[in-house]
Amino acid sequence: MTLGLPEPFHAAGSASFVDFLGSLHPERLPARGGTMDHGGAGAIAPHGTTIVALRTAEGVVMAGDRRATMGNIIAQNDIEKVFPADEFSLIGIAGTAGLAVELVRIFQVELEHYEKIEGLSLSLDGKANRLASMLRGNLGMAMQGLAVVPLFAGYDTARGTGRIFSYDVTGGRYEEHDFYAVGSGSVFARGSLKKLFSRGISTHDAVNVALEALYDAADDDSATGGPDMARGIYPVVAVVGPDGARILTDDETAPRVQAMMQSRMSRPNGPLSGAAGGEA
Repeated sequence: MTLGLPEPFHAAGSASFVDFLGSLHPERLPARGGTMDHGGAGAIAPHGTTIVALRTAEGVVMAGDRRATMGNIIAQNDIEKVFPADEFSLIGIAGTAGLAVELVRIFQVELEHYEKIEGLSLSLDGKANRLASMLRGNLGMAMQGLAVVPLFAGYDTARGTGRIFSYDVTGGRYEEHDFYAVGSGSVFARGSLKKLFSRGISTHDAVNVALEALYDAADDDSATGGPDMARGIYPVVAVVGPDGARILTDDETAPRVQAMMQSRMSRPNGPLSGAAGGEA
């Protein structure tokens, strides 16, 4: 008895939610939503900008600014670009904001669906590989300027360590061993991270370093937004470790941002190497 459900509900197949959705409603996948007939597609869609991630002694810290741009226009001042992917992983987005947010939602459902069907979670490598295949499916849109470039990180429960993965628009997956940044301000953020990062850094200090790197990116990249103290808009900061992944609240982030801004009053170019980890 089929109860009137479409054939994909009864077909045997993989535990992939994306494969199931593709057979049932392929038009709802961001990679299969059709093509645009002009070359300026990227100019009319809001873009998210800078995301940073760094390994800590306990896991990984990831942070993102809050600005989305559309050409020379600020499309949104408080967009969120860092999300928990599941219990032990995080994903940050840069590139075309609408497609990126939709990809994150599908990826989150994909991981949850797999766990429900198989009775266990994908390994961290499996999650990173699955995200790579989803990006590869979006290559046609990327070639028209609607690219999505995520940053993925998680706590590997098998190895007992944090890991960071970067991607290119073709779905190429690369593991970063200390820190990384993506987005328009990534060059400036990585320059800051090179000076302030140290191996074995604590999560507390790594959050401060991530905030400094985003501030330095905003200092040199107009598409990256700095903290907006008047409106209470702060970077989104997330941590993942053996206790799982979580997003820091504004009440946790605000004192750190305020301390950073106060220190920048006396040293506008930021702290000296290794000096960003003081108490907030």
